Amino acid sequence: MTIIIVLIVIAVTIVAWGITVYNGLIRLKNRVDEAWSDIDVQLKRRYDLIPNLIETVKGYAKHESQTFEKVVEARSAAMSAQEGGDAKAQAEAENMLSSTLKSIFALSENYPDLKANQNFLELQQELSDTENKIQASRRFYNGNVRDFNTKIELFPNNIMAGMLNFKARDFFEIEDEKEKENVKVEF
Repeated sequence: MTIIIVLIVIAVTIVAWGITVYNGLIRLKNRVDEAWSDIDVQLKRRYDLIPNLIETVKGYAKHESQTFEKVVEARSAAMSAQEGGDAKAQAEAENMLSSTLKSIFALSENYPDLKANQNFLELQQELSDTENKIQASRRFYNGNVRDFNTKIELFPNNIMAGMLNFKARDFFEIEDEKEKENVKVEF
């Protein structure tokens, strides 16, 4: 009788552990998915602002068509990467778009009328605000990915995670080494 009670206690303990680990993995997986969704929301906002910004700048800088083409191409590539669902490919495309957007803002330095245009200033502010929100969303996503990956890699959770086919997620990282370098400021 004692052996049966011990076996029942062990079985209940294993089942309780399995349920706890599974629920924890699902909770973290859902947080990662939510964080990715937050990035998508901010990226959509940026995609919607870019055409308005380009139209405003085009009126002042008609001969800068190559810059506009690069921004449009980068926006299209980023939107396509978003549909693919690959975090690494999307991070690369988004980083390319961010760098091409900087060229639009650099144009304003050459066109004082554009720099003073209220519509341009508002769009620039909106885009800057969106970029800040994208960065915050990326940090939130990466924090959740860290927690999820840690949970599925720790023993004995890794046993349950492997049996249930939970896979580590990729971080949203900067691939371009130039963007990691210190900014050089000259006066």
